[in-house]
Amino acid sequence: MRKSIIQFLAAAFLISASPLLRLTAQTSSERIKNIEATFPVVDQLFKDYAIKNHFPGLVYGLILDGKLIHTGNFGYSNLAEKIPADSKSEFRIASMTKSFTAMAILKLRDEGKLKLDDPVYLYIPEMKGQKYLTSDASDITIRHLLTHNAGFPEDNPWGDRQLAVSDEKLIGIIKKGISFSNNPGTSYEYSNLGFAMLGYIIKIVSGQPYETYITKNILEPLNMSHTYWEYSKIPANDLAHGYRWLNGQWTEQQLLHDGAFGAMGGLITSIEDFSKYLSLHLSAWPQRSGPENGPVKRSSIREMQFPWNICYLAPDFRYPDGRKCPVVWAYAYGLTWTKDCDGRIMIGHGGGLPGFGSHWRIMPDYGIGVVSFSNLTYASAGSINLKVLDSLIILAKLKPFPLPVSSILNQRKNELIKVLPEWKNPESAGIFAENFFLDYFTGTLQKEALEIFKSAGKIIHIREIIPENNLRGTFIMEGENSDIEIGFTLSPENPPLIQEYHIEKREKNR
Repeated sequence: MRKSIIQFLAAAFLISASPLLRLTAQTSSERIKNIEATFPVVDQLFKDYAIKNHFPGLVYGLILDGKLIHTGNFGYSNLAEKIPADSKSEFRIASMTKSFTAMAILKLRDEGKLKLDDPVYLYIPEMKGQKYLTSDASDITIRHLLTHNAGFPEDNPWGDRQLAVSDEKLIGIIKKGISFSNNPGTSYEYSNLGFAMLGYIIKIVSGQPYETYITKNILEPLNMSHTYWEYSKIPANDLAHGYRWLNGQWTEQQLLHDGAFGAMGGLITSIEDFSKYLSLHLSAWPQRSGPENGPVKRSSIREMQFPWNICYLAPDFRYPDGRKCPVVWAYAYGLTWTKDCDGRIMIGHGGGLPGFGSHWRIMPDYGIGVVSFSNLTYASAGSINLKVLDSLIILAKLKPFPLPVSSILNQRKNELIKVLPEWKNPESAGIFAENFFLDYFTGTLQKEALEIFKSAGKIIHIREIIPENNLRGTFIMEGENSDIEIGFTLSPENPPLIQEYHIEKREKNR
């Protein structure tokens, strides 16, 4: 990365539907200002990446506060006609489609029309009697399909060429018998076939083709009116053509029509339209009371994003700036989930087909989202998205949104302070759970606290509690000589009482 970029790069942030639950107006304003100042630099990052990797065209977007606040583009959506790519260009997003299929399955579940742990053969009878690797294998469930845990072999690029096949062809493949690489429920292996089956299940359960159900129940409520399944229905000047870089030149790739495998990778959309879907995923955070405004419940979106199938640990992973940071990777429902050594969570999905490569990524704890599409075969759009997000957060020194402090956590903090450091008659305080004085002994607690308080000197300030969750947190008591860190956990009873406590001396400026 060039020095000029490092000097000026800042942050792209998306704050979900209730930003004031997490940010003060001043902080939000400062972040917006930082983002607006960095648009030219972000543009340069994407442009340099597109040139280096021979992208015919590239489009991208940043989202803030539920809105698409910046888009950028490079090159052409149609090389022959020299049509520039832009935020309205329609790109096939390949496997980014999978989360729409997963969301439709959860909506049907929420409507009581299926269960995630139902065996698939209830909806596709041809799945009954499949020959698994061993006789003790469990039957494939809908949840197995959602998490690439059905035992099917990884089927890229075979699945990419099945996009246009009919339902009859799909059922014919199943009737002949599926070749398994693992038994169901035992491992992760990416399967386009599995998501084609989910599309068929949507049809059987809803009584509509999966395309119709997803369009009416997800796309239309989000006003995604420029998202398509069939490329022949798109205005010619809007449709992005796909290419492969061969022998120093671009070769156009044939577009496949919509079919049974479209549920795994058939959607065609624009940056402007897709940003609405990305915003929906971020709007599920923070968890809160209040009306539901989306096509799917917020809790179901969070369920989609949960790491259901842990896939691998990358102990030697390195970020674009070269720093080593182990990452754990998991598959959710039609989504990928990662958590790095700094505890940063990223959710999203990539897409790749002959002629196209795409990716989106959000960081709910930070409120940031980015999406990019390219019309180059299997373009690695995810790597540039990661580079942008990581660089923005580090250079802008951005922190995760703080959790709200529950009233009971604050109450117990204030009550605990009154007991410290003497611990005189703590049993009468009425704030400790029944286990507390069986696990902690008053004399020991008193001695430890008096020594730490004496070393700290006069207490000059008590900071706000930092919650880990609704019933656990820590706070700092600032002393003249050193600080004191105190943490506690409350019990599950009502009202919750202090069941665990710890105190530690902290040196100044630590």
